[in-house]
Amino acid sequence: MITNSPIIEALKESEELTSEYLKSLIDQSPSPAIAVRGALKKSSDILDAFFLDNKDIKQLVQARAWFADKILKLLWEEFDWKGKDDISLIAVGGYGRGELHPHSDIDILILSKNELCQNYAEAVSSFVTLLWDLRLDIGQSVRTIDECIDSASDDITIATNLLETRTIAGNDVLRELLNTRAYSDEVCSNRSYFLAKREEQRLRHEKYSDTEYNLEPNLKSSPGTLRDIQTIMWITKRHFGLSSTSELTRYEFLTPEEYQKLLDGEHFLWTMRYGLQMIAGRNENRLLFDHQRNLAEMLKFEDSEEKLGVEIMMQQYYRVVLGLAELTDVILQHFDEAILRKNESAEVIKLNKRFQIRNRYIEAINSQIFAYAPYAIMEIFLLMAQNPQVKGIRATTIRALRAHRHLIDKTFRKDLAVTTLFMELIRTPHDLHKTLSFMKRYNVLGRYIPEFGRIIGQMQHDLFHAYTVDAHTIRVIRNIVKLREPTARSKFPQASRLIHRIPKLEVLYIAALYHDIAKGRGGDHSDLGSLDAEKFCARHHLSKRDTQLICWLIENHLLMSMTAQKKDIQDPDIIHSFAMEVPSQIHLDYLYVLTVSDIDATNPRLWNTWRATLLRQLYIEARRALRRGIENPLDKTKWISATQAEAQDMLLDQGFREEEIDIVWNKLEDDYFLQDSTAEIAWQTASIIKHGNSTEPLILIQDIEERQGDGYTQIMIHLKDGQGLFAATTAVLEQLNLNIVSARISSGKGPYSLNTFIVLDENNQSLTGNTERKEQTYHRLKDELDDPADYPEIIQRRTPRQLKHFSFPTEVTFSNDMINQRTMMEVITPDRPGLLARVGSILMTNNVSLANAQIATLGERVEDVFFITDPDGSPISDPKICEILQTEISEQLDEHVQAN
Repeated sequence: MITNSPIIEALKESEELTSEYLKSLIDQSPSPAIAVRGALKKSSDILDAFFLDNKDIKQLVQARAWFADKILKLLWEEFDWKGKDDISLIAVGGYGRGELHPHSDIDILILSKNELCQNYAEAVSSFVTLLWDLRLDIGQSVRTIDECIDSASDDITIATNLLETRTIAGNDVLRELLNTRAYSDEVCSNRSYFLAKREEQRLRHEKYSDTEYNLEPNLKSSPGTLRDIQTIMWITKRHFGLSSTSELTRYEFLTPEEYQKLLDGEHFLWTMRYGLQMIAGRNENRLLFDHQRNLAEMLKFEDSEEKLGVEIMMQQYYRVVLGLAELTDVILQHFDEAILRKNESAEVIKLNKRFQIRNRYIEAINSQIFAYAPYAIMEIFLLMAQNPQVKGIRATTIRALRAHRHLIDKTFRKDLAVTTLFMELIRTPHDLHKTLSFMKRYNVLGRYIPEFGRIIGQMQHDLFHAYTVDAHTIRVIRNIVKLREPTARSKFPQASRLIHRIPKLEVLYIAALYHDIAKGRGGDHSDLGSLDAEKFCARHHLSKRDTQLICWLIENHLLMSMTAQKKDIQDPDIIHSFAMEVPSQIHLDYLYVLTVSDIDATNPRLWNTWRATLLRQLYIEARRALRRGIENPLDKTKWISATQAEAQDMLLDQGFREEEIDIVWNKLEDDYFLQDSTAEIAWQTASIIKHGNSTEPLILIQDIEERQGDGYTQIMIHLKDGQGLFAATTAVLEQLNLNIVSARISSGKGPYSLNTFIVLDENNQSLTGNTERKEQTYHRLKDELDDPADYPEIIQRRTPRQLKHFSFPTEVTFSNDMINQRTMMEVITPDRPGLLARVGSILMTNNVSLANAQIATLGERVEDVFFITDPDGSPISDPKICEILQTEISEQLDEHVQAN
């Protein structure tokens, strides 16, 4: 540990931090801990000021450890340790390395040669109590040398801590005796230690989904972060042992470039961790949304025209950890060969004149192959695709790739041999996403496709997009690959069938690769991505037909999801408008598969049974429209008549009379009969007839299970219309923690209203099989809706932590749907509990009727569309009413977010 640096000198110059001054404080105070708390605070303030002044981070963490040493040594010397030869105070773990962040744990070991005598035991107890009075995060253990070795033999974490020790006070010979045994096979062999740390790393990576791209990463434990660097350091220390005390000597197997990358990565992560703990005021390693913006400002990442400062910071973070992950591959593979396979004979399979597989890792036969045959940079990844037994690239070849990837330039990208190899890779049936991930990891994909290189590590600071743009893109391709597997049929039944009808998968893969590639540039990313893709297609000699299809998919990759989620797809006019945008059935098939894969790759919670139902319904109706011919749109009147005839036949078969059916139907608007399911119309009509003239609300709950495996729960409510009905119903459903995904309000021509809500549970699943939950819902609705004027107070649950940090002003816009004679009101706002009930209440107080609602929650962002009318059922014609609605909705929703 360094004990002399400009920052340590600055601490020494402060009179209040000198040993003499601190000693006098301790001697004069009845409580030594209280006496030095002020000194700890002052030293911390000095170091934090140096940090904000952009001083060397390594000096800062070492200076903090140095001052902690000084305090602990002074306090230790307050006790009578007699001869002091058989007990000592040892720093272990990160503190043992001489590194402390603002709120890091200070791990110490009170080491004795033999079991503590009574006097020592009492002194140790008093010393430990004194440390706790300091209010520092102290982690302590009291052991003899033998006890340390026994514990280390049983626990790899203790064994690791004992590799990093420093004597703070007492006899250093004890630590040397401990080290000699701790580094020996008495604790564990070099081989077993390596295996244990590698397995520990595997489990840790698994906890974080094996990705460097977590939205709220842990700077200490996520893949590619400080714990990975420390794991390399521990394995290196244990392998080379006590004989190699110099860090440079231990890392001789690294190239200067690799060693510098390790240092630079560590310094960057240290800087983020130091700032994070200053902001959080505690030992916090999770880079939560709560802190990301503040940290970006502290580290002087400023907003640009295209990106927020926080997005620039996070992109740099992701790129750093990706580079460290690549380096970790090289180092762990080096030790795998040096430790585990030292005496093993290699299994070698020759692939061609340039490459072979050694122990399931592909390697270049000649490390200079990339220099005299640059196309081999692409060839190695094609060979990986063609040989699924390959686990990865051998460390020596990774280094050769790194040394020659500067050859990936304009000439390389236009080389016919290279473009042919890349297209062959795309067309080879295999786990394409894994090969592309390798190409990205080793910085080949980003160089070969520079536009992809620009989105590596690019995040979008919201909860809708759970992954960086590049990680999302690879996940889309992964989803397409997985659709061909039998396991996909349950989750994606329609897409898993269509994938086998897609004539050219490479078209779909390229569209997926480019669909978001222009994000972060400003402008429409779909149009800009299409232009990039057109150049890619020309460079790779794709046909004009395939190029047009790829570009169309990229330009329209949001068309299907936006139509399904934000428009009334039971309206034939909406279906016709959508079908007008789709040139052919094959375009529709490609678009459906791409849309499903895209949604599921955006956020793990985004895909649910209701979205699956909406997309499949839109696909089926659009397919019908295309078969019928766009020039022959469906006649709405004929559709309604056909729907009524089919539903009436069902009801007559059940014994109902035409007069009973007509009484119910004559009270309903024509739009009610635009829904797709005649079975539901028959079921609802039959229930209303059976209910008769009862004044109690008719409430029906049923689970709808589609043939494709999707499902949702439908709640039908039929009762005398009241302006507070929508607000009352949504308030109750939200109090029951049910997620409303669609609402159809049929006010009708009489005093009754027929409302249908589609709901899912908190896990985005139907209530199928949950009889108790459905009964609870039924009784609660019945109790609350018997008098809509007494609708429940809007739910006041606190806004979830993550949502608070993504607040933005509510947007309310209006447009008139002249075909259906109603006004469309779109509300874009941060998600929060009670939102629908609050909107419903505002509509009620302004005497505005709600005809229909399309509900879409996208991460923290709600984009809901309400179809409203005046009391006479006409579009809102008075601009003042729209202005009042816009003001009240914006003010009340924004006030609710701020209050929480």
